[in-house]
Amino acid sequence: MKLKDLLIGLNGLKARGDLDIDIKGIACNSNDVKERDLFVAIKGFEYDGHKFINEAIEKGVAAILIEEGCDLKSFKVKKDTVVIMAKDTREALATVSCNYYKNPSKKFKLIGITGTKGKTTTSYMIKEILEKAGKKVGLIGTLETYVNGKSIKTNDRTTPESLELQRLFSKMVAEKVDVVIMEVSSQSLKLHRVTGCDFDIVVFTNFSHDHISKIEHPTMEDYLQSKLKLFEMCKVGIVNNDDVQGAKIPRIFPESNITTFGIDNYANVMARDITVTNTYADFKVKLTDRNERVKVGIPGRFSVYNALASICVAKKFQISPEIIKEALLEVRVLGRSEMIDNKLEIPIMIDYAHTPESLENILKAVKIYTRGKVICVFGCGGNRDETKRPIMGEIAGRVADYTFITTDNARGEDPEDIAKQIEKGIKKTKGKYEIILDRKEAIRKAIKMANKIDIVVIAGKGHELYQEINGKKIPFDEREIVKEITNEIK
Repeated sequence: MKLKDLLIGLNGLKARGDLDIDIKGIACNSNDVKERDLFVAIKGFEYDGHKFINEAIEKGVAAILIEEGCDLKSFKVKKDTVVIMAKDTREALATVSCNYYKNPSKKFKLIGITGTKGKTTTSYMIKEILEKAGKKVGLIGTLETYVNGKSIKTNDRTTPESLELQRLFSKMVAEKVDVVIMEVSSQSLKLHRVTGCDFDIVVFTNFSHDHISKIEHPTMEDYLQSKLKLFEMCKVGIVNNDDVQGAKIPRIFPESNITTFGIDNYANVMARDITVTNTYADFKVKLTDRNERVKVGIPGRFSVYNALASICVAKKFQISPEIIKEALLEVRVLGRSEMIDNKLEIPIMIDYAHTPESLENILKAVKIYTRGKVICVFGCGGNRDETKRPIMGEIAGRVADYTFITTDNARGEDPEDIAKQIEKGIKKTKGKYEIILDRKEAIRKAIKMANKIDIVVIAGKGHELYQEINGKKIPFDEREIVKEITNEIK
């Protein structure tokens, strides 16, 4: 493709050299550079791509795209290397990526989901409904990238960098998908990863305190405004009207076509007569012209909200109530309030809760509907925020009936030291607990303690299928471990 065609849509550029040259590919990581590529230098949190420009030039790039203010004299630019300067190379990368892959998001329906919690579960609910309706579906999110019934890769961030995202979209076009569902993080909106995407529907699940740090969002207002950018990119929205910030969105974007959902406040789509047990949630909701009883195989009030969001999307696609109900009953999400079937019929939940807020939310949620004991198994990751460890210990001691403190991705730290920090918090409560550093043994003891009216919550790892210890990832699938233990118990 001609370089000048890649730059369509970018304003205020400064260029030196021939823009009519052919470009074979785009790279934003010097390790990926090939001859005759365009190299886009991005300032990241850990690395500044401008420091690798000389390496890219040595590998034979045809052009470099750099940020204004860079000292060209510090680079060993060859006479035939084209140099382009942009005010923001992240934004420029998104635009050239869209152009290079011929704007793939215009060739299918694109659903973007943002919010502090519920993005992953809601995306899987929507996927299940659309697939049941016969649609070819792609999904990009926290856990995996999925195309037409197959997981093609596991992900290490919620929303990929723009170049990778457009490449995935292009692959989905080649696979003839009808709809793509994408989790859209606040960071991806702030850092232009989704710039140029053609959204058909956007969903706002909720908003609460999270992601406030030097490398993410300096304030809650910055965090919120980043999420709201998604509604500037699409006129069709679906919003949680029970959420304080969500309820403001129809007023902030009065010209948009926004559908609201909720439980407590009046909304276009509302859940009534809700029943929550330790294995499911069900409720009444108007799917067409009459109320229908919907059952979700994921327990918790939050599951009702996620289901309502997915129902709103299904209505946009005019999907029948029968398909919606069947899909929501069957959907399961790896490591998100995931109930593990077992021969003992003990409610056993695996959940990704690994922060104080998420641990408190899941334990309080199950406490409401569990007739017996809430038994919690959790640890804290090594080489991560140490201040949250006693806080999480105190939460578990206050909410759970019994806690097993154990190991969770100790990485380079001593698991015993981490456990002792958690113990400091739990000692502030009257909660019963014990420390069992072997995570499998902690799970075993928790299950042996439980009966059918109790619930065992195994928190922290969720979808992870490994334990990370001293730089090594050791296979550790909690689903298989639960099945093994329950099959052994007579």
